[in-house]
Order: sequence, then structure tokens, then C-alpha cells
Amino acid sequence: MPRYARSEREALVDLMLELGPDAPTVNEGWTTRDLAAHLVVRERRPDAAGGIVLPPLRGYAERVRRRVAARPWAELVGLVRRPPLWSPVSNPLTDELANTLEFFIHHEDVRRAATGWQPRDLPAGLRARLWKPASLLARAALRRFPADLLVQAPGHGELSVGRGGERLRLVGSPGELALFLSGRQRVARVQVDGSAGLADRLRHASLGL
Repeated sequence: MPRYARSEREALVDLMLELGPDAPTVNEGWTTRDLAAHLVVRERRPDAAGGIVLPPLRGYAERVRRRVAARPWAELVGLVRRPPLWSPVSNPLTDELANTLEFFIHHEDVRRAATGWQPRDLPAGLRARLWKPASLLARAALRRFPADLLVQAPGHGELSVGRGGERLRLVGSPGELALFLSGRQRVARVQVDGSAGLADRLRHASLGL
């Protein structure tokens, strides 16, 4: 069985080493050093990782992340490349489920911050693997969006979300939809069909978890 989480991790680490610690990412204000520190905290600091999604813990998580980011670059990236076996999100039982989407998105965060980037031709298996988390992101991120919104990944599936109202359609490959729905609309190659005003609202909505 292909290990897409591992291959995306390795590709991201190789790219970060090639670009260095000060390269930009799609995440505004974050360099590759900041991103690497985020990944280390997520996998190795369960006391702080909750702050990634829980607002009351974000201050503590950010302080921990900044301390981690101060490590030497080669050491920091090495920690990303070699996750601990005890990590709740990166052990052999959870790695593929917990990290395929995570490392795909962050790999693209670095790739798409560079001038002249182009979408990758992803393996069919990876596209299929990304559809389920992309559909879950759609349900979570768009459940209150004021439209009858149809999300389609041709060849993989579709779902309807939103609070109802005017019809809107969001179409793309699973990977592009995942990027769009995680708040990276400006770099995601998707198609939005519907009224111009509602489509623009979707393209600039605060999405992600």
C-alpha cells in the first residue's frame, strides 16, 4: 500500500532544505522555519499541540513553537523528517490517516509560495485518498455558508453543504478542494459557478478549522 503521508513528508523536507529557513510559505507571515516548528510541535509536544485548534491554548502553543523554531535549521528539519514512534498523530497506526492531508497541504504551502509554481500531477491513489478529508473539511467549513452549495470532485464524489438559499457550485480535484477549504483559496485551482457576489464571498471567506 502506498504511504502517501511519508512521501509528502519527505518531499516537503527535501524542499525546505533546498530553499532554506527563510523561504516564504502560503501562510502569511510564516517562513519555512515557522512551518517546520509548527510540525515539530504538532508531533512532539502534545502539551502545546492543542493550541493549534483551541483558542485558549494558542498563546502557550505559540511560545513553544517560537522556542522550537530557534533550533539550528538542520536539526529542526531533521525532527520533521523523523517523527517519534510514540506520537499520537505519527505512529505507524495513525500516520497515514492523520498526516496525508497535513503534509500534502504544507508541501503545497511551500511549493505555491514560489514564483512560477504549477499544480502537480498527483498519483490517482493520492487524489482518491484526499477526497474523504476534503469532504469532511467541506462539511465543517461550509456548514453555515449562506447558499445551497454543491461541492464536486469529478470522478471522486460530491456533497451538498451550506445553510440553503442561492445555488453555488465548487468544483475541483480533491487536492485543490482541500487547499481551498483549508483557507488557501488564493492558490487553489478550483471553479466556482454561481452569482459573482456569492462566488466572491466564498473565495474570501474565512475557511479552515
